[in-house]
Amino acid sequence: MGNNPKKVIELEDVVVKFAGDSGDGMQLTGTQFSDASASLGNDLLTFPDYPSEIRAPQGTVAGVSGFQVHIGQKEIQTPGDLADVLIALNPAALKTNMKWVKQGATIIIDIDNFDNKHYKKAEYVEDPLSDGSLSGFTVIKAPITSLSRSTVNSLDMGIDQKTADKTRNQFVMGLLFWLFNRDVTIGEDFINKKFSKKPDLIKVNHAVLHAGYNYAETVEAIATQFHINPAKNKKGRFRQITGNVATAWGLIAGAEKAGLNLFLGSYPITPATEILQELSNRKHLGVKTFQAEDEIAGICTAIGASFGGSLGATSTSGPGLALKTEAAGLAVITELPLVIVNVQRGGPSTGLPTKTEQSDLMQAIHGRHGESPLPVIAASSPGNCFNYAYEACRIAVEHMTPVILLTDGYLANGTELWKIPDFDKIPSINTPLVKDNDPDYQPYRRDPEKLNRFWAVPGQEGLQHRIGGLEKSDIYGQVSHDPYNHQVMSNNRAEKIKRVENYIPEQEIIGNKDGGELLIIGWGGTYGALNSAVKELRNEGYDISLAQFNYIFPLPKNTEEVFAKFKKRLVCELNMGQFAEYLRSQLPQYSYDQFNKIQGLPFFISELKTKFKQILEEK
Repeated sequence: MGNNPKKVIELEDVVVKFAGDSGDGMQLTGTQFSDASASLGNDLLTFPDYPSEIRAPQGTVAGVSGFQVHIGQKEIQTPGDLADVLIALNPAALKTNMKWVKQGATIIIDIDNFDNKHYKKAEYVEDPLSDGSLSGFTVIKAPITSLSRSTVNSLDMGIDQKTADKTRNQFVMGLLFWLFNRDVTIGEDFINKKFSKKPDLIKVNHAVLHAGYNYAETVEAIATQFHINPAKNKKGRFRQITGNVATAWGLIAGAEKAGLNLFLGSYPITPATEILQELSNRKHLGVKTFQAEDEIAGICTAIGASFGGSLGATSTSGPGLALKTEAAGLAVITELPLVIVNVQRGGPSTGLPTKTEQSDLMQAIHGRHGESPLPVIAASSPGNCFNYAYEACRIAVEHMTPVILLTDGYLANGTELWKIPDFDKIPSINTPLVKDNDPDYQPYRRDPEKLNRFWAVPGQEGLQHRIGGLEKSDIYGQVSHDPYNHQVMSNNRAEKIKRVENYIPEQEIIGNKDGGELLIIGWGGTYGALNSAVKELRNEGYDISLAQFNYIFPLPKNTEEVFAKFKKRLVCELNMGQFAEYLRSQLPQYSYDQFNKIQGLPFFISELKTKFKQILEEK
């Protein structure tokens, strides 16, 4: 063993999938591998995939937790369709993920867990290692559990078996560091930071990391190493970031640029909780967070904070947005700034809480009683959740309105390499605050261009006024039941939101700016897959372009002009056709084909290309 020269193959990109039981640390291992890749300058995008049950029975298909990472020297915009490398720590992980691996992929299994007991738990009828189902794959049968245990026991530090088994993910990491031709000291640095207050755990994890590396180096089954060069087009300072953390930071930046304190009133809900967690750690930046007893209290405290002169925000997912809708109407009629972040997940009801979907669009646009228009915008990558959280703050403050920001589970939990922005270059937000004793102040006097009212904070001298849920008189703000006044105020609120279109960018076309055969229309988090599929087909000579919408309500002013340039329009979304239905209501003069997926999964590039070719090749 070990005498054969190893072959190193250069790759442009690779997709690695980690899979095991919920307690096996697959999310941590995936994050560690991603961090190591980012530190070497690879571009990347990740996709965590874990069960909604708090702890499904060990070894069962229901309990499989996965983490997929796509790394490359080229620009990476999706977590990849199918895996080039699968790490399966038990038969259930193998069974669950075989449909997501490429033919000829490398499959690394923990052979210690491939026995009749584990086969039965995973509901295998035959042994998958001998029934021919793995022919055509490179299968590496590594004794991960036994070698991890023996490595820990050899240190004679009194570590129990349960703790020893938790080091298995470091054995996997060592193996991958060798497989991808990487310096194992990067793994050591990660362990040093992770267990900085537990030196014993640093020692045992270092030992198991090296055991995995040495095993890969000496076993002849692993005859090939892969190497991925750094991304050449990435210049500047970068870090890995999840969509939820980027959203939290965008809210902080928005409040700072508006000269306001940020207040988040929120109730924990998957997959949005991390926004509350991240902001609760930012007290030093003047952020106040309140974990409310329910969704309604969360938004009501945020509205109260805005009434008091802070920038109020609340974070939730689809079920929570449903509960917040009455209070959102209060923010509409009081015309106070408020940011409502909805991290969409699979529904209805509890549905698929850990899976991604885009099915809250109609709820965001229309889901309030009365005429309650408010702007709706959507982020389209984990990193640009920062940009659109900032945009939500800008629109909310400058136009004195609640704003709904839509992200989704895929963006929220996925990570990408994010260029850290120059804070000084982020534009300021013009906050329409009133000065003390302004003789012209009236609570519903409006800016003639934007139609926003002006913001007087309680306690300001000479600016006593009344706002609340009852309709108020135009300009002067007394309670009013006059039918003509209600028409005027309703018209003003609607026109104010429509005029937001004058303060957002025009819709871009990716591809043929002058139009052509087929326009793909997407919104929000489908951008990476749609853009990649369109780019690949354009390189193959197809006449296809993309319009990806981030500004939903109101639509960009040139939307009709964009649509008119193309013969066919195909709307792609992770729901049953909500954006297509909305476009038919806004621009009914055009026809829209649909491609919908509602499986708790993002689009795959391969399925998109098949559909796009089918439409392009129709006579």
